[in-house]
Amino acid sequence: MIINADLHIHSRFSGATSKKMTIQNIAFVAPLKGIDVVGTGDCLHSGWMEEIKRCEVVDEGTFEKDKTRFILSTEIEAQKRVHHLLYFPSFSAVEDFKERIRSKSKNLETDGRPNVDMSGEELAQIARDVDALIGPAHAFTPWTAMYAYFDSLRDCYGDLAGYVSFVELGLSADSDFADKIKELHRLTFLTNSDCHSPHPARVAREFNRFEVNDATYAEIKKAILRTGGNKCLLNVGLPPQEGKYHESACRSCFTHYTLEEAQRRRWKCGCGKRIKKGVKDRISEMADFSEPIHPNHRPPYIHLIPMTEIITKAVGQKNPFTQTVNRRWSELVSDFNSEINVLLDCDIEDIAKKTAPAIAEAIQAFRENKVIIHPGGGGQYGRIELPDDEVVTTMRFGPKDTQKNLNDY
Repeated sequence: MIINADLHIHSRFSGATSKKMTIQNIAFVAPLKGIDVVGTGDCLHSGWMEEIKRCEVVDEGTFEKDKTRFILSTEIEAQKRVHHLLYFPSFSAVEDFKERIRSKSKNLETDGRPNVDMSGEELAQIARDVDALIGPAHAFTPWTAMYAYFDSLRDCYGDLAGYVSFVELGLSADSDFADKIKELHRLTFLTNSDCHSPHPARVAREFNRFEVNDATYAEIKKAILRTGGNKCLLNVGLPPQEGKYHESACRSCFTHYTLEEAQRRRWKCGCGKRIKKGVKDRISEMADFSEPIHPNHRPPYIHLIPMTEIITKAVGQKNPFTQTVNRRWSELVSDFNSEINVLLDCDIEDIAKKTAPAIAEAIQAFRENKVIIHPGGGGQYGRIELPDDEVVTTMRFGPKDTQKNLNDY
């Protein structure tokens, strides 16, 4: 069977996260997006664990709420502020892991994403002991990622580097960038949302498509390890240029610089503030190949942005949280069962029969990689334009939408 999975989110118990991030709200939005399985995130936090335990048990390590499946996951900030993702096979594995890191953390019960005074190798050792999967989160982000502070998997994970089975690419990189680095060729790439809000503009803005026998932890683990015929079929994510750290740029005025210019200026902008090295330049420094070399197991990578943002641009709205965008999004999801169906799987001619021409044309432009992207950098997201730089500012709508306002979730 084919499933779509977003395996990195946060609960309301993490810092800078919406109070609406409850199991109930996530379970409501996930199927509308087309997501079958969600990583719980924050499973080391006792409050969040209690909410997870109220879900129906499907299998050891797999839970269900309103037809949305969940597997146990967490993100941890270790030494040098490097973030790691972990996936656990059972509650008992979570409790065992938690007890073994308790003395190394001051906020294990107060923050869904705890800090631990441990190295990547120490974390990987405990992960292996409890049979959990571990890998670097958003590996190239210049603030809290492995490649921001280390030059290789071995530098970060030491003798346990071989146990690492996946790498999460993050919003500012894709397979073409990451596969310039030889040591990553053996790893499965994951593309996840890392969302802090249950709004459709955030949940599954990046996701994975797996081939498995069932939507369970055990089967997803086999897909990540590429065993038993299970595998990742597709990575879907934002165009990396849209990421807010894609190019090197000033953290204050957001002026962009080439790597050579930034080095010549000693990473000081003309405005006097610091230039932050971008993901593109960091990967160039580490690259083993000038062009990506994809291993045979590497699936296609499709660039998309959330449908609410596509609609926003097509109809000339300022942000994806308006009633106009909400109504158009709800209509398309109702007609085609999920956002992912609209963006990836349905015939564009069928979509055009159900929505405004500008929206159908915008979806097609993304499918064909014909959008114009002004890259992000320095902490500012990139900007996307439709090919003809035209938007529809007035549209006719049908009867008032009677569905719940998705901004409530």
